[in-house]
Amino acid sequence: MAKVLVFQHVASEPLGTLDPMLRRRGHRIRYINFHRNPDAQPNIDRYQALIVLGGPMMPDQQDRYPHLRTEMHCIERALARNMPVLGICLGSQLLAHTLGAPTKPAREWEIGWYDVEPTAAAKDDPVLCRLGRSRPIFQWHGYTFDLPDGATRLARSQRCENQAFRVGEQAYGFQFHLELDGRLINRWLKLPTMLDELHTSGVPHDAQSIWRQTHELIDGSIALSDEVFGAFLDKLGTPLSRQVMPSR
Repeated sequence: MAKVLVFQHVASEPLGTLDPMLRRRGHRIRYINFHRNPDAQPNIDRYQALIVLGGPMMPDQQDRYPHLRTEMHCIERALARNMPVLGICLGSQLLAHTLGAPTKPAREWEIGWYDVEPTAAAKDDPVLCRLGRSRPIFQWHGYTFDLPDGATRLARSQRCENQAFRVGEQAYGFQFHLELDGRLINRWLKLPTMLDELHTSGVPHDAQSIWRQTHELIDGSIALSDEVFGAFLDKLGTPLSRQVMPSR
C-alpha cells in the first residue's frame, strides 16, 4: 500500500480513470486542492508517490498563482527522493519547468482527439511501451514545453513534439489527457470557460464534432488508460488494503 499525494487545481480536472485504479489497488489518496487552499504547504516526505493534475493556469504565472512555486518545490523534492511522479497536462509542464525547461504558448492549440505517436525510445519504456503505435488521445492545451535536459521523449503528435517524457526511472510527464472518461469529456464540453477556450483557440472543430468522436474513441482510450496507468502504478508495489484517506 502506498500513500499518494494528488495536486488538484480545479474541480473539473480530477483523477478520472486513475481514481478507481488507485482504490482497487488499495492505495491511500490525499488531495491538495490548490483552488480551495492556495496557501497549502504539503509535506511530500509523508508520501510514496505524487500525481500533479491539469488546470487552466500556466507555469509562468507564478506571480498570479503563487502555489505553483509550492508545487514545483514539492516536485523537486519528490525527484530528489526518487519517488514515482506523474504530471498530467499542467502537471507535465510543471515537471518540465522544475527541471529547467522553458514552457511557452504552443504554435497551435490541441483540443479534442489527436493522434499520439510513440518514439523509438517508448518501446523500451515500462510504461509507454503500452502505447505501441499511433493512437488518438484526448487533448486540451495551448501551452507546451521544451524537453528537459536528460529527459527521454516518449511520444509526440503532429502539433506538439513533447507529448510524453520520462526523467530518470520514476517520473513521467503526459501532455495528453489519458485519464478522461466520457463523463468528464462531456462535462468539459459544457463548461462555459472551456467552451470559450474552444471558440477562441482556432481549432477547426466544435464541441459537437468532438463529442461525436468521443463516442467512437472513448472505449479504446479507457482500455489504453488501464494499461498505461496500470504500468505506472506497478511502481507503487503490491497494495495491502483498500483504505482511502479523506479529501481536504
